[in-house]
Amino acid sequence: MDARAQAEGERRVMRLLVEPLKARGLARPKGFTKVKDFDLMVEKTLCPKLAYMTALNLAALEEQIAANPAGAGRDQMPIPNEILRAAAGIQEPEPTASPLMLAVFAAPIGREAIANDWGPELLRYLKRHRKWPRDRVPTEIQREAAEARERLSFIQDREARGLGVVQRDLEWRAMREAAAVKCKAIAAQSAEVAQ
Repeated sequence: MDARAQAEGERRVMRLLVEPLKARGLARPKGFTKVKDFDLMVEKTLCPKLAYMTALNLAALEEQIAANPAGAGRDQMPIPNEILRAAAGIQEPEPTASPLMLAVFAAPIGREAIANDWGPELLRYLKRHRKWPRDRVPTEIQREAAEARERLSFIQDREARGLGVVQRDLEWRAMREAAAVKCKAIAAQSAEVAQ
């Protein structure tokens, strides 16, 4: 997203999410006792991180938050992390890599994952857990990748023998292939960032 699209997206978040929630009378989230702290969070965190969302999906998010307010009196906006989580459930963020993903795929573990075809499973782990894979985690990820390769082999075998393959398997294969391409793109992006 270029700077102009980002700025337009941030204005859209204010117009379609933040201002309507305030107009409904929802108070600042717990922990934001000062208006300036809340306004700073909206300006520096919420609007930039949700700028990717379409107008329709922002309206859906506003409706969902308004129907499920936080706080003991059910009169507060949720904390920013809960809003971001709800937003991702409505519209996945753009496929840009987080700093954690960039760092992992720039590290030896990321290069090994790409080289040995367990990058998609590593990427899924990073999206799900948002932490560096340590201890036994790489082994578990590699085991998941081995199962994925077995499933790919099964699909390819059925195709080679002229047998039908269920749509779900074809969609899964396409998603895994797209994830592998994304891993390579993240690795390339991390190399650019490092320079």
